[in-house]
Amino acid sequence: MIGLGTIINVVTVLVGGALGLLLGARLPERIRETIMHGLGLLTLVIGIQLTFDTENILIVLGSLLLGGIAGELLRIEDRIDRLGHWLEHRTSGGGELSVSAPPQDVARPGASQFSHAFLTASLLFCVGPMTILGSIQDGLTGDYTLLAVKATLDGFAALAFASTMGPGVLFSVLTVLVYQGALTLGAGWASALLTDPMIAEMTATGGVLMLALGMGLLQIKQIRAGNLLPAIVVAPIIVAVVDLI
Repeated sequence: MIGLGTIINVVTVLVGGALGLLLGARLPERIRETIMHGLGLLTLVIGIQLTFDTENILIVLGSLLLGGIAGELLRIEDRIDRLGHWLEHRTSGGGELSVSAPPQDVARPGASQFSHAFLTASLLFCVGPMTILGSIQDGLTGDYTLLAVKATLDGFAALAFASTMGPGVLFSVLTVLVYQGALTLGAGWASALLTDPMIAEMTATGGVLMLALGMGLLQIKQIRAGNLLPAIVVAPIIVAVVDLI
């Protein structure tokens, strides 16, 4: 089973996101802009807090460099954007649209915002030790307490983000379902493979990605955070190599 904790998390994000959409439609543009800036600042704070989990900043650096190169070669950001276009088109009643179509062929007003909301919320809900430890705990013992706490926090975050960023936030439940569900199903394997230092470096690397998202929300600098996603996978590999050496 995927795990009750993950199901609760999905439900809270959907409920919070739906309430956010209802609330956002009633907010004046100035208020939504101020909320967006507040969310950007909060995302920066979360990123800084997570980054401090590192025990060796060079591991984070190496993860970002190698992961960034892999992400650029795989063009992950473009693929996420295409997925966002496709999801938006289907949910708006637009009919069929190929996910593989080039961005310029499907670009419409608001589409990039949809993709950005999807990516931002997905990272926010899946980066951090509570996601990894809670999913493993749920899978091994059936204790979903940690994930239930995380689900509550995610619900309120979804409300805030959806009120300003739109329906793309709701579709982050797909990422939560797949990522947390996979960790729960493979809890025994994950607990044996992921050591505390690996989780710490994965968390710290994810924190840097959160900083990139925060800068985008504040319109300081648009960074292709999606292309840095492989860095989270690279981090535990570097930790393992360092331990062997």
